[in-house]
Amino acid sequence: MTNQIAIGLGLSILAAIGIDAFACDGANLLFLAKKGLELIEWLAFWR
Repeated sequence: MTNQIAIGLGLSILAAIGIDAFACDGANLLFLAKKGLELIEWLAFWR
């Protein structure tokens, strides 16, 4: 991954988080955080 791709990807992620926070009060980010924690717990169980 080149630096340009990494910077572009990082800016895209930050823009998506900013749009979510502005438009949906962060509901989508909260949903993804909860699902991420469930995934981590599920993976820890199978370890």
